[in-house]
Amino acid sequence: MPMAKIDGASLYYESKGTGPAVIFVHPPVLSSICFERQVKHLSKQFRTIVFDIRGNGKSPASATPVTYSLIARDMKQLMDYLEIPKAFFCGYSTGGSVILEFLLHYPERALGSILIGAFSEVQDLRLRTRISLGIGLAKSRAIRTLALGLSWSHADSSEVFWKTFRNAAKANAANVEQYYRASLRYNCTQGLSKIRHPVLLVYGKKDRPFHAYGRLLHERLPDSELIYLPKAGHRIPLFFSYELNTVISWFILVHQQSQSTG
Repeated sequence: MPMAKIDGASLYYESKGTGPAVIFVHPPVLSSICFERQVKHLSKQFRTIVFDIRGNGKSPASATPVTYSLIARDMKQLMDYLEIPKAFFCGYSTGGSVILEFLLHYPERALGSILIGAFSEVQDLRLRTRISLGIGLAKSRAIRTLALGLSWSHADSSEVFWKTFRNAAKANAANVEQYYRASLRYNCTQGLSKIRHPVLLVYGKKDRPFHAYGRLLHERLPDSELIYLPKAGHRIPLFFSYELNTVISWFILVHQQSQSTG
């Protein structure tokens, strides 16, 4: 099992394929396994890197509290460990917020990013309630209950459910609570204009509560494109993997080419 020793911690990671690197960032509890279908298909064109954030999935618990700045720093050090000077980034839900933090603090290491159902701050009661529920369950150490609900909602077969659940149930309650709390508090909206990298914003057409976040990001980011996947809700990486993989591939190839000729 590949582990990177980073800043006194161990991070589980997988690196597959060759070519331009794309690093995926997962939301709390679900672990990097939520990108399994992206890795399977995109590693034929690119070098795909997934990792489990501290205290999630196969990464051991962290004595240092999990914050967005810590995750971003771990990402930079994982790139150093794997000898990747620059990469594209792909984040799902709160994982997209983490990527915004990375772009603001380590712009020299990024080529561009794909943000799926992302937000720069929590503005609505529905999302605040969902994150608060995660905080409450983690605080009460009900990780298996949390893992069960998330795995069930992110599975289209019993095989996918059990595989997801086995990884999600390994999460450390304290670190999960910290990740959720960081998501609830995070607000980088005022700094979005400083991000000069190309950003592809991907939302489900049926995920209407998140459309306001997509419009906000599109308005504030200097170089962004906003697309809606027809018939999709929030859980795009699994249920609409073909469509997502297609737009990720297109985005990377276009911006790889533009940078090589620019």
